[in-house]
Amino acid sequence: MAATGSEKQGAKAYYVTTPIYYVNDAPHLGHAYTTVAGDVLTRWHRQRGEKVWYLTGTDEHGQKIMRTAEANGVTPQAWADKLVTEAWQPLWEHLDIANDDFIRTTQKRHTDRVQEFVQDLYDKGEIYKGGYEGPYCVGCEEYKLPGELLDGEGEYAGQKLCAIHKKPVEILSEENYFFKLSEYSEKLLAHYEANPGFIQPESARNEVLNFVRQGLQDLSISRSTFDWGVKVPWDDKHVIYVWVDALLNYATAVGYNENPGKFESTFPADVHLVGKDILRFHAIIWPAMLMAQGLPLPGKVAANGWLMVGGEKMSKSNLTGIKPQDLTSHFGVDAYRWYFLRAIAFGQDGSFSWEDFSARYTSELANDYGNLASRVAAMVGKYFGGELPAATADGDAEKAIHEGLAKAVAEADRKIGEELDFQGGILAVFDFVKQVNGYITEQEPWKVAKDDSPEGKARLATILYTAAESLRAVAVLLNPVMPETSQKLWDSLGAEPALGALADQKVQESATWGLLPAGSTVTKGAVLFPRLEEKPAA
Repeated sequence: MAATGSEKQGAKAYYVTTPIYYVNDAPHLGHAYTTVAGDVLTRWHRQRGEKVWYLTGTDEHGQKIMRTAEANGVTPQAWADKLVTEAWQPLWEHLDIANDDFIRTTQKRHTDRVQEFVQDLYDKGEIYKGGYEGPYCVGCEEYKLPGELLDGEGEYAGQKLCAIHKKPVEILSEENYFFKLSEYSEKLLAHYEANPGFIQPESARNEVLNFVRQGLQDLSISRSTFDWGVKVPWDDKHVIYVWVDALLNYATAVGYNENPGKFESTFPADVHLVGKDILRFHAIIWPAMLMAQGLPLPGKVAANGWLMVGGEKMSKSNLTGIKPQDLTSHFGVDAYRWYFLRAIAFGQDGSFSWEDFSARYTSELANDYGNLASRVAAMVGKYFGGELPAATADGDAEKAIHEGLAKAVAEADRKIGEELDFQGGILAVFDFVKQVNGYITEQEPWKVAKDDSPEGKARLATILYTAAESLRAVAVLLNPVMPETSQKLWDSLGAEPALGALADQKVQESATWGLLPAGSTVTKGAVLFPRLEEKPAA
């Protein structure tokens, strides 16, 4: 889906990436969590009027993909094509993800540039040939240190397990090419020191610092025991290590060595969103590779926590891989987008439960937000024939609403746009929604309507205009989170055409009071958040 919205011409794009996801299986909630977060972040910056570039995609090389394809009786390429076209891209469309590009690591625009990048490092003396033997997790596509392994029990008794996948590691011995990662320990530590916000959250930063301070080992950047990958350009008996291949997508997708203008106006990423299990690749290996190549480093590597079910990380290997469609079919896409960012503090682990989702949907979306929109539209229809009246009798109660909105906008803009605190930003908006609900309860427009005097009519008009104008601002603020719902509310407020398209509304300017014109036709449209049916049978 292509991005829209006004952009500042000539400025560097605000560039956000998700990890590129393995195509060994269909996406689950964990993948969607990171992708929705990136979508909300980039939509927010678009509504600041900024030039934005949002990248996601799929990682299609490596031993894990090869084995999955073999188990399904097809070639790795055929397997990747099937998963991308039938599972990954359709889900992002379903979840209303407005990515600007979708890169696949089997595309020639990527593979050619990867070979050029690695060849250049080899020519500079950053890569050498050597041997290595050690425990290897196919699921992680990574050699493991002894301290990173678990002792197996039960059917795996006597074996060493990957702490993430809970599966036995394999002892691999092969002659590979190595990147001189050990030479970058001090340079990385200096960068972390000079840029304390480079790795987030703080717990992730501390983990990386401790790891690097112990000293880095040179990185095996090729494999010779299988052939599904990008060939090492000077030795076709080897393929490039899948993680070196994968990380380079952030450069190849925006024109590295191919489109200098695009590359200069986009690279490096302002934010790499990653799962904490792949933090070291992004916070250690990726910046070291860029340093070796003399390229600028990303602005921020932000690690989100794990989604947990029954105390276990949500994943296919743990059999907790719930499909997003299992939830959107019941709660709706917008509620889905809202829930995980609202319920879980980004950067921390969080537990999902159907019961919690249902409770929050009913309390916050249906009762607080949806009911407010419905009540206001109904009263404008009942008392003013659907034509929004002008506010001519503002007082202290209205001043409090104006101030509450200004506070909500500033807080949400800071938390979402700068701090990646999606939960805090959403809560700031919903605190304002609750304030408006309280305002209506205190002002009792249904009682004021009984006063037929000019003063009574002016007071009623002011109350309803204040409530409707508040909803206009809420529609703008929640548009990055719930675009379909915001558009429905926008249309019901009669905001078009006087204000223009919702996507062109600036989040910071939503605090400006009085942008909803008096005389707008307010209609009571479809219920924003319908009552939930019974939970589907398991």
